[in-house]
Amino acid sequence: MIRISKLMLLYCIFSFSVLASNNPVPAEILPLASKSLMLDIAKISDSSLIAVGDKGHILISNDGIDWQQQPVPVNSSLNRVSFINEQQGWAVGHDSVILTTSDGGSNWAIQNYQPEKERPLFDIMFFDDKHGIAVGAYGVFYRTKDAGKTWVEEFHLELVNVDDQEYLLELKVEDEEFYLEEIASILPHFNRLLSVGNELYLAGEIGMLAKSLDQGQTWQLLDEIYMGSFFDIAQVSESKLLVVGLRGNMFTSKDGGAQWQHQSTNTTALLNDIVVTEQGHVYVLANAGVILSSANGTDFTLSTQPDGKALIGGVWFNNKLIVASEVGVKVLAVQ
Repeated sequence: MIRISKLMLLYCIFSFSVLASNNPVPAEILPLASKSLMLDIAKISDSSLIAVGDKGHILISNDGIDWQQQPVPVNSSLNRVSFINEQQGWAVGHDSVILTTSDGGSNWAIQNYQPEKERPLFDIMFFDDKHGIAVGAYGVFYRTKDAGKTWVEEFHLELVNVDDQEYLLELKVEDEEFYLEEIASILPHFNRLLSVGNELYLAGEIGMLAKSLDQGQTWQLLDEIYMGSFFDIAQVSESKLLVVGLRGNMFTSKDGGAQWQHQSTNTTALLNDIVVTEQGHVYVLANAGVILSSANGTDFTLSTQPDGKALIGGVWFNNKLIVASEVGVKVLAVQ
């Protein structure tokens, strides 16, 4: 089975190599870090943004225009950043790295670093200041109950089909070491988490969508709606979910994921990220500089940035769309 992730596809645009070792190397402070590959951006407060990306770069800004690089103890590419308040946050990325900050992103400490696993983490979510989960490639799933002081790996066999479940359970009894290898080859990549009330959603590779009512301790696979990877899922109104993925594929659901409707996008670009404004306007960011915009989360208008560079993550900040892109952080003029 060919394993496809957003990062693997994005890396086709450029090439670089990072030498992994068991001893992390701090990120290098570079004057043009804000112009290099950035992979996610998040709002810390009404007056502060944070962006993460290639080579362990973490940047902070008060206006989305001027960015200051922060010291980071690893040079692993960072895929996702999330804050539960203005001080406490986490970032995850390659080498199964999990970083945490308690001062609004100025300083970072390592909570997990396992380059030997070769399983990058793609998303992290905390339910409160103690309890959180992190997910990523080849079905990797970590949970903490102590704010990240310890992370425990979980294996969720309910996220594979029945035949594979039976095979893995038999294998676990016969050869647990081989079982751990096999489960990583069978479980899909977990790309994005979404929390809506007491419901938790997981979107991933080969069309995987799942739902949990107990903060990810058990999962129910949702009906398969297409076989391509999903890269983001978001709540775009009180009753509507939106999920996006490969080749411009977009689906909406009005019943908690029980049924999905395909949405026309007029593009085959890979759809990376969904941004929802306070007024309910929806922007979908994509490769090749594509932006899909909608006032209602249903009817989308397509536009393309002149440089055609991949738009990977975004945030609505001070009535501006600010994005993490292939060529750094951008402020985009949108309607």
